[in-house]
Amino acid sequence: MRLLISFAALFLSVLLLQLSSGGVGPLDALSGLALGFSKQDIGLLGSAHFLGFFIGCWWAPRLMGSVGHSRAFAAFTAAGAIGLMSHMLVVDPYAWAVMRIASGVCVAGCYTVIEAWLQAKVTNQTRGRTLGVYRIVDMTGSIAAQMMIGILEPASYVSYNLLAIICCAALLPLTLTTVRQPETPASPRLRPRLAHERSPLAAAAVVVAALSSSSFRMVGPVYGQEVGLTVDQIAYFLSAFVLGGALAQYPVGWLADRYDRRRVLIWLSIAAIISSAITISAAGLGTLGIMLTAGLFGLTTFPIYSVAAAHAHDFASDEERVELSAALMFYFALGAIAAPYTASLLIDRYGPAALFVLMAVGHALLVVFGLTRMRARPAPEERTKYTYAPRTSFTIGRLLRRSRDPGED
Repeated sequence: MRLLISFAALFLSVLLLQLSSGGVGPLDALSGLALGFSKQDIGLLGSAHFLGFFIGCWWAPRLMGSVGHSRAFAAFTAAGAIGLMSHMLVVDPYAWAVMRIASGVCVAGCYTVIEAWLQAKVTNQTRGRTLGVYRIVDMTGSIAAQMMIGILEPASYVSYNLLAIICCAALLPLTLTTVRQPETPASPRLRPRLAHERSPLAAAAVVVAALSSSSFRMVGPVYGQEVGLTVDQIAYFLSAFVLGGALAQYPVGWLADRYDRRRVLIWLSIAAIISSAITISAAGLGTLGIMLTAGLFGLTTFPIYSVAAAHAHDFASDEERVELSAALMFYFALGAIAAPYTASLLIDRYGPAALFVLMAVGHALLVVFGLTRMRARPAPEERTKYTYAPRTSFTIGRLLRRSRDPGED
């Protein structure tokens, strides 16, 4: 308990960061619609965010090594706040895309600092409890961020200013903590081929996970408006997706630790295809039906990244775990950059149902590839423990490495 209290500043920074960064995506989508942006412009904003996220993941360990944890965190937070406050000064989709790159850099950079700090301070005895609290805080902040959309007026300087204030507030707990700043770890080598070499299926699965997650969260508000949801209802719609994903972690983890993880991935994708079809059908069944199907879609798609990561680590040595986690995040970032813009183009041309058709096609391809890979080699005899893998930074592997040890609680 004493250790968790000492991490209170870090966890508070995580919560505030999630409220700020998690709220800007749907707010941008609704604001863009209110200002007359095209659907492609809104998709571009989502893709720009993940481009910034990719840049931040690569740059953050290097900046942290040069200036230290606190100064790096301050720099990334400043970039995010500037991006938020600039929105209503220049109302142009391409200018907003640049601002969203800054927001993406902020998210990746801040999480890199926080996770490096946690990794330096936890022990084998406290790692499980610390990670548990970290996940709860992160998920709670994510759900709360979606709910904020119900009270933030689109295309309003006040709304963006409020998110900027929250972003700046995230700076205070970490920079004012009396806990001594840890030594800066060396940045992991980025070897994308490592993920494909260890598990081609896992590399493909994280791309599909990115397709589902980034498309839904960045373009979901456009879908919601197209099917007749109000701004308040869109907030619940997005929150239902995140809540469904949170509820899925334990049962899916139980299955992934007891059965062939390739089968779990295949059945999750089949369920995602079914949930996509149900979501399309429920568009005319009223608000409750749309909310329930959003939760079902999160339930079936959100755990795919963690199952894929666990499957990849089954074929990796202990020395490869950090670099493998970074490689998987690399593939996720690439998928997340491409997906929102592609989804917005399809919605503009074929209507809102095209969003879920796109994601269903992605999961269908994963099913076919998964069945093919099952014939290529048998399942490993020894497996790592399933653990929820946050998609936050290239350095998350350091924090999770020992959690995958079969002997770790």
